[in-house]
Amino acid sequence: MMLRLIRPALCLLLAMTCLLGIAYPLLITGLARLAFAHQATGSLLYRDGKAVGSSLIGQNFSDAKYFWGRPSATLPEPYNGIASSGSNLGPMNPALIDQVKRHVAALRADAPASRAPVPVDLVSASASGLDPDISPAAARYQIARIAHARGTAPANLEKLVATHTQGKLFGLIGELRVNVLELNLALDQLR
Repeated sequence: MMLRLIRPALCLLLAMTCLLGIAYPLLITGLARLAFAHQATGSLLYRDGKAVGSSLIGQNFSDAKYFWGRPSATLPEPYNGIASSGSNLGPMNPALIDQVKRHVAALRADAPASRAPVPVDLVSASASGLDPDISPAAARYQIARIAHARGTAPANLEKLVATHTQGKLFGLIGELRVNVLELNLALDQLR
């Protein structure tokens, strides 16, 4: 009697596990790899045949000869994909204000001749703490420092930033942006 009641439930559980737990994920993964091969494999970027990062996750560049991304709010180390989160500091929180002031002071120290306003994306973390992109203004703000560190003409870096500026999605959604890892890889190829 009990077996007659349990058997359909167990059969349904087994069928749904096979269908929704195995077949469906394999089908969707296969379709994703066909339709979006680069994204489905993590959007990895390579240099000399070796993966150096993903175009979807920011990296910690701190050397003066590279473009720097947005500050990361992840702990214990920056751009930790496992600990993706924002800082949860509100705009009136004194800790956030102090943090932004420290970032502005550090950027001003690296470019003492610049009187341009510091772009907000260079001093504030994104909601995920992993944002790989900065605004073209944030990239241009750093050109003088990088040109000095690399001994190259600022005009070369201006062209590089313009070349790597990505437009709005469908020309409507989002803002203009520059992927920091892609820009830095191109910067290393610049002569």
